Amino acid sequence: MNDILQKIVAVKHEEVSASRRKKPLELVRQDAESRLRSRDFEGALRAKITAGQAAVIAEIKKASPSKGVLRADFIPADIAQSYADGDGKTSAACLSVLTDRQFFQGEPDSLKQARASCDLPVLRKDFLVDAYQVFESRAMGADAILLIAACLDDAQMAEFEAIAHSLEMAVLVEVHDRIEMHRALKLKTPLLGINNRNLRTFEVDLQTTLDLMAEVPADRLLITESGILVKEDVNRMRDAGVHAFLVGEAFMRAPDPGLALAELFG
Repeated sequence: MNDILQKIVAVKHEEVSASRRKKPLELVRQDAESRLRSRDFEGALRAKITAGQAAVIAEIKKASPSKGVLRADFIPADIAQSYADGDGKTSAACLSVLTDRQFFQGEPDSLKQARASCDLPVLRKDFLVDAYQVFESRAMGADAILLIAACLDDAQMAEFEAIAHSLEMAVLVEVHDRIEMHRALKLKTPLLGINNRNLRTFEVDLQTTLDLMAEVPADRLLITESGILVKEDVNRMRDAGVHAFLVGEAFMRAPDPGLALAELFG
């Protein structure tokens, strides 16, 4: 785990401790279990692919630690609706919403607002380090959670996955290299995200996905993350048989994120 991840994980443990003091786990669990049926995150991705389209998880995030504020006029509901509409032909399959406050200027309300404005399934994108956050994710309305292999050991990933599935949430496991990928493949979830960003150098190389995909079993849905910026990137992935994408930063600076998505993937 690199320095920035270590810092983020430490902050997350502090946040969970503070949240537990404000709202005990049992109450959060009750809220999570009382939520109505979740939206089918995996099904939405596979439906796009079956229709011959790219399955795009479109991200909603205000800022990043390295680039600062990406979108000053940040209205999650409007962005979500734009992604859901696209250009009328090409649109997002699902949403990913950053809820981390300290590093990405996100918040749970961003997810709630985005989900309420459209019918797309929503992934909570945050750094989950405690089971409390899994219940919290469903309580805030998430249909799926992200587990980052670099932040978790095998026992934690299995525990969080089991809780998520018991709450009818999908699980996307994010990996950065071959070792993390084979750890992730021990889990039951069919959703595997390969992040093309090197955790040591922070450089992005789409070859990461292409190098690892041959070792991904056929029953897993491979999602490529980071580095999808131009049409040539999309074509390169799709020509290789990769049809699911998680993209955000490329859209956040666009006047209309949904139209930017349609231009890139249409």
